Amino acid sequence: MHIHILGICGTFMGSLALIARDLGHRVTGSDTNIYPPMSTQLANAGIEIWEGYRAEHLNPAPDLVVVGNACKRGMEAVEYMLNHRLPYTSGPQFLYETVLKNRHVLAVAGTHGKTTTTTMLAWILQYAGIDTGFLIGGVPLVNSTDSRLQSAFAHSGHLGERYFVIEADEYDSAFFDKRSKFVHYRPTTAILNNLEFDHADIFADLAAIQTQFHHMIRMIPSTGQIIMPAATDSLEQTLDLGVWTPVLRTAIDQDADWQATLSEADGSVFGVRFGNEIGEVRWGMSGLHNVNNGLAAIAAAHHVGISIKTACEALSAFAGIKRRMELIGDVRDILVFDDFAHHPTAITTTLDGAKKRLKNRRIWAVIEPRSNTMKLGSHRDQLASSAAIADQVIWYEPKDLSWGLADAIGDTAGQMVLGSTDAIIDHLSLHAKAGDAIIIMSNGGFESIHTRLLATLQAKA
Repeated sequence: MHIHILGICGTFMGSLALIARDLGHRVTGSDTNIYPPMSTQLANAGIEIWEGYRAEHLNPAPDLVVVGNACKRGMEAVEYMLNHRLPYTSGPQFLYETVLKNRHVLAVAGTHGKTTTTTMLAWILQYAGIDTGFLIGGVPLVNSTDSRLQSAFAHSGHLGERYFVIEADEYDSAFFDKRSKFVHYRPTTAILNNLEFDHADIFADLAAIQTQFHHMIRMIPSTGQIIMPAATDSLEQTLDLGVWTPVLRTAIDQDADWQATLSEADGSVFGVRFGNEIGEVRWGMSGLHNVNNGLAAIAAAHHVGISIKTACEALSAFAGIKRRMELIGDVRDILVFDDFAHHPTAITTTLDGAKKRLKNRRIWAVIEPRSNTMKLGSHRDQLASSAAIADQVIWYEPKDLSWGLADAIGDTAGQMVLGSTDAIIDHLSLHAKAGDAIIIMSNGGFESIHTRLLATLQAKA
């Protein structure tokens, strides 16, 4: 079958394209935002991608059009699809019908940490020798010498047999289906990492997101498992609407069903306890948010029979994923990292982990407020404080921002607003010194600032 995917370079849709290919389908796609790492993955998989949403991409007609949630009425390809009555569906519905409905689904939901936690969970199951399917919104970094793991994470779409691990996004499914993606997944094991207000372009308030979370909770069987952090009011309020599945809670250095105990302040070493079972993780990750992510992944793996000892061994060999504090260059002892953080809470937790991990280095944060929620200004009053732990902060103000970023940052010490990536690169090349670390934060391509900055620093070396 020929499947054409509209919005193929999104993290979810790109991974879905790889799964469709593995199912034996011919896959093509269209998008307007074609950039690595997803574009590279798709090209390496031999999937043809076309720029834009043009009607000619659907002629001759594919057997099925899978429509990404970035697509809207008025787009040329969408109008052609509807006017010519081409068969179409949403990505989440396609995934459920073709893959998920016959498998034990382990879903990872939450405002932050979904991609990282999903990758950790899939990694643990693969390490334990379980043939696990997975769909992950990021590209895993694999440096293990275990060829089995190298093969399993060659791409982020893999079918498996009995189990399927999936990043469960609360964003809407398609222009014709405004339910959250995860409502389609019907998990048996569910991690609810956290719950904050986000996606202001489609949700009016936190209560609207809680409603979608509860739609998913309604479908988790009583033989399943819900795993969530202790003392999280927004999640407890959601459970108060009704829960029919056993719930296990996690915590760091506090009493809970699943407990992590820090051996190192940066989270690089921590103990794990569940009842009488114990284990220890020693890994290259840092930050309390990653300890929470890892603990939840261990708990979910335990629900399908993996011992704490094996799960801790797996995480100790975990290399992380692209765009989560990924070191992309070192010029004259100036380290440049790429990170996906784009919400105030994620910015704060990432920088906190970086300060503890990098210790004596001066930390620069370079932040692009690119998400729809950021562009609407929903978090504007939290921005300056979210990055306050960094030594120096540069905020990028894109031309299409609908509010004044400089007004929101004000005269906060150590923080500035610049209106072009050229200006940011110039400032960093003049003021960054040996021993500094530059963390670039964006959920997009950020005009390839990472590689351009490295080239500029190298030229001045």
